[in-house]
Amino acid sequence: MVKIIIIGGGWSGCAAAIAAVKAGAEVTLLERTDMLLGTGLVGGIMRNNGRFTATEELIAMGGGDLFQICDENSRHKNIDFPGHKHASLYDIVDTHTAVLKHLMALGVNIQFNSRIDKVHMENDKVIFVTVQSGKEYHGQAFIDTTGTAGPIGNCSKYGNGCAMCILRCPTFGGRVSITQLAGVEEMVGVKADGSFGAMSGSCKLLKESLSMELQNQLNSRGVAIVPVPKELEEDHLDIKACQQYALKEFKDNIILLDTGHAKLMAPYFDLEKLRKIPGFEGARYEDPYGGGRGNSMRYFSMAPRDNTLKVVGIENLFCGGEKAGLLVGHTEAISTGTLAGHNSVRYALGLKTLELPRELAIGDAIAYVKERMATREGMGKKYTFSGSLYFDRMKKLGLYTTKVDEIKEKIDNLKLKDVFNKKLDDGVEVIIGDSTAS
Repeated sequence: MVKIIIIGGGWSGCAAAIAAVKAGAEVTLLERTDMLLGTGLVGGIMRNNGRFTATEELIAMGGGDLFQICDENSRHKNIDFPGHKHASLYDIVDTHTAVLKHLMALGVNIQFNSRIDKVHMENDKVIFVTVQSGKEYHGQAFIDTTGTAGPIGNCSKYGNGCAMCILRCPTFGGRVSITQLAGVEEMVGVKADGSFGAMSGSCKLLKESLSMELQNQLNSRGVAIVPVPKELEEDHLDIKACQQYALKEFKDNIILLDTGHAKLMAPYFDLEKLRKIPGFEGARYEDPYGGGRGNSMRYFSMAPRDNTLKVVGIENLFCGGEKAGLLVGHTEAISTGTLAGHNSVRYALGLKTLELPRELAIGDAIAYVKERMATREGMGKKYTFSGSLYFDRMKKLGLYTTKVDEIKEKIDNLKLKDVFNKKLDDGVEVIIGDSTAS
């Protein structure tokens, strides 16, 4: 049986594991910390704007397991907040448990507390990796879903210092990139002013630390919008990784979303100022704990890759999530992780790898971001299905729709129905449309 090794257990790594198992592989998932989902542990927003389209595309292609788990564990569905329509907010506690159970039920071998130490190469192939305990993991193909955030040195040099976020670098050690260890020169994103990296775009408050009025609004509606007095305003819009939320409304108001915690849609907000706003007198940060001063820094470590998500220069290494480029968000990570997981098995079996056609939002986003990252201007932008530049492109190209039947019909016409839900056999290739083969 084909053996696939995945490094990084965030949304992308979990999606890659599911796709590789479904394709018939034996899968080991190495996670640096003691929990899955990474920033998904404090995320919570799904299906907003063009993410609805991408979600339904992947479901129709048989890769929707994680989206369905989020739907089943949503605290609120079909809600609107400034600049965003029909969002779902998943419960950040229940969703992790459900994902863990699903991966275990599929037979994924999950190894927690497994931070990569070395990559062992022969020519341009990864043969095995070792973790800090010295244990070796061998495979026919490897997938790097280690993300681009931190470690502490980057957060200090390019941000406001370690803000003690959910990534927990002081406890488990910082991110280690298998791509970089394999000798590949990675790419670094830039902010609008030309400095490196971008800051995570939201904080989480202990919901119970807010006034009962705010708690009741969040519990009943999923959203609370509180105007900020002019003298207390903070403007951090330009530094956010999540440029889909870089709207004036997010400067003029405190916008809260209910994901179990109260998700504050700002990269950070001075706690002393925050507590002067009615309803926030006893506010307390849950993630990052230093959310009054800063947040985690991201986009320092992106892999050059093709549109099948194979890393350029390494024969048997694939990538997903932020490692695959300037795509922001959980939906984006799940989409790229699924394709990387599927293609890792196709590669190991000697089959042609799959490139999703640009008639699909997912396929176009993967290809478009690769093109944009080849330009200086493009490296200074961020791309997401849910807003800003790429959502505008989706609408212009007619790729955005909430009509599920139309999405299913398109997937069927492209001969991609359930493509991620089929076991691949050695030497036998699934029949797909000409535009999808690479």
